[in-house]
Amino acid sequence: MSMAVIGLVAGMALGFAGYFGGFGAFVLVAALGAVGFVAGRFLEGDLAAGEFFRPRTGDRDDRRR
Repeated sequence: MSMAVIGLVAGMALGFAGYFGGFGAFVLVAALGAVGFVAGRFLEGDLAAGEFFRPRTGDRDDRRR
């Protein structure tokens, strides 16, 4: 399934949730979709748990020079 079709399905799901359930349902569906996306990427191996907790590279003082 192409990314365009997945985006279409996700947009339609959010649209239906917003229309029939209101703004609260829209936000809930969007948040659960984001959680599912991250979980899927993690399970496929595209994302490692350490990437969320790793400090950023470089120091702020280095950028000023």
